[in-house]
Amino acid sequence: MLNRVRSAVAHLVSSGGAPPPRPKSPDLPNSTSAPPAAPPQGPRSPPARAGSGSAAPARTVEARASFSRPTFLQLSPGGLRRADDHAGRAVQSPPDTGRRLPWSTGYAEVINAGKSRHNEDQACCEVVYVEGRRSVSGAPREPSRGQGLCFYYWGLFDGHAGGRAAEMASRLLHRHIREQLKDLVEILQDPSPPPLCLPSTPGAPGSSDSSHLVGPQSCWSSQKEVTHESLVVGAIENAFQFMDEQMARERRGHQVEGGCCALVVVYLLGKVYVANAGDSRAIIVRNGEIIPMSREFTPETERQRLQMLGFLKPELLGGEFTHLEFPRRVQPKELGQRMLYRDQNMTGWAYKKIELEDLRFPLVCGEGKKARMMATIGVTRGLGDHNLRVCSSTLPIKPFLSSFPEVRVYDLTQYEHCPDDVLVLGTDGLWDVTSDCEVHSSGPSSGPGGPGHPPGPWLASPQQQAGFRG
Repeated sequence: MLNRVRSAVAHLVSSGGAPPPRPKSPDLPNSTSAPPAAPPQGPRSPPARAGSGSAAPARTVEARASFSRPTFLQLSPGGLRRADDHAGRAVQSPPDTGRRLPWSTGYAEVINAGKSRHNEDQACCEVVYVEGRRSVSGAPREPSRGQGLCFYYWGLFDGHAGGRAAEMASRLLHRHIREQLKDLVEILQDPSPPPLCLPSTPGAPGSSDSSHLVGPQSCWSSQKEVTHESLVVGAIENAFQFMDEQMARERRGHQVEGGCCALVVVYLLGKVYVANAGDSRAIIVRNGEIIPMSREFTPETERQRLQMLGFLKPELLGGEFTHLEFPRRVQPKELGQRMLYRDQNMTGWAYKKIELEDLRFPLVCGEGKKARMMATIGVTRGLGDHNLRVCSSTLPIKPFLSSFPEVRVYDLTQYEHCPDDVLVLGTDGLWDVTSDCEVHSSGPSSGPGGPGHPPGPWLASPQQQAGFRG
C-alpha cells in the first residue's frame, strides 16, 4: 500500500471551540493601491534566477522572476528550480520541520507534463480572524462586547493561460471572504434569526424615512426564513465576485493575465463550506463512505446555462456561433434536411430543419475532456480571463464564464467521525488519472485524534502523487 500523509484534526473539537490567537493579516487593498503584499505568515518562496551564461531575453527573465510557489512550501532557490523542472517533475511537499499546517493539513504538488512553461497553479492555507464592523444595534462596538470570529481556510487555484490570476487569488480571496463576514460577526453568534435589515448610519444616504414608499403587503403573507448558514454562503459567493471584479480592474496595471479555477474550503462555527468554481473536486471520506462535496463545471455540465445566455443575448455570439447543439458539425450539403438537435430547454433530442444559421460553429462542442466552449476553453466557471478571446477572433469569452461558485455545506456536528476520515481536495490533474475510490484506498489508514474528530484536509503524499501524476 502506498505511503500515507497524516491529515486530520488535532484538537479542534476537544478545544471547545475557543478561537486561536488572532493572526496578523493586512487589510484588503483597494483597486487603486499598489500591488498587494504577500500575507505575513512566512517568507514567500524566492523567485528562480535566470541561468548564467548567455544573456536571456528580457521577457524570459521577467517570466522566471514572476514564478513562485505557495509560501508554506518554504522552497529554497534550488527547490524552486526543481519545482519548475518538467524533466524531473519533483514532488513538492511542506518540509518536515515539526510545524504543521492548520488541522495537520497534508499537501503535495507536481508540475504538469509540459502543458505550460511554469506551474500556473497555487494553493493557500490560512487561519483568518474576523473582527466585527459594527453591532446589530448600530452603536459603535466596544472592545469588551462580544468576540470576533475565526475561520480556517484552504484554497486550490488551477491557473491557465498564465499564473498571475491564480497567484492573486491565493493571496486575496480569503481577505475578501473576511471582508464579507465583518457585518455578520455578531449576527452569527446570536442564535436568534438574522435581522431583515442592518441599521443605516445616521445621515447616510438611504437613512431617511421611506415608509411612504412601502406598497401593499397582501402578497407578503410571511417573511422568508433566512438561516445563519445561508448568510455565510452568500458571503463566500460575494467574495468570489469581488475577487473577480478586482482582477478586472487591475489586469492592466498589475499584469493579471489568464484565469484560474478556484476550489475553497472554509470551516466556521462547526460547519465546512466547500465553494467550487471550475473543474477541481472535493470529497469527504467518512467511515469508508465517499461523499462528493463539489461538482465540475464544464461546457457539458453547464450546457443549458450557456445556451440560455446565448439565446437571450445573441449579440454575445457575434454571428460566429449558434446556441443550438447538434451531434456533430452541420455540413452545407445538409441544408434543408432534418437533423437531431437540442436547445437551452431540452435534455433530450429532437429533429429540426437545418437552416443557414445552423452552419455556424456550436457554442458547446466536443465531449468529455475535449469539450470546449466557443472552441476555446474547457471550463465554464472561474476567476479572471478578462482578456480571453475566441481563437482567431476578437470575440470575448468572459460573458459566458461565471465567477460564482457552487457552495456545499457539511455540518460536522451531525456525524460521528473516526481518525481515518479525511477531506480530499484536488485539481483536475489528479482526478484525470485516478478515481474517488482509488484516492480513498490510497489515503490515510490512521491518523491523530480519536473517535468524533472531524475529517482534516488532505492531498496525496509524495509517493501517491508520483503514482497519480501520469
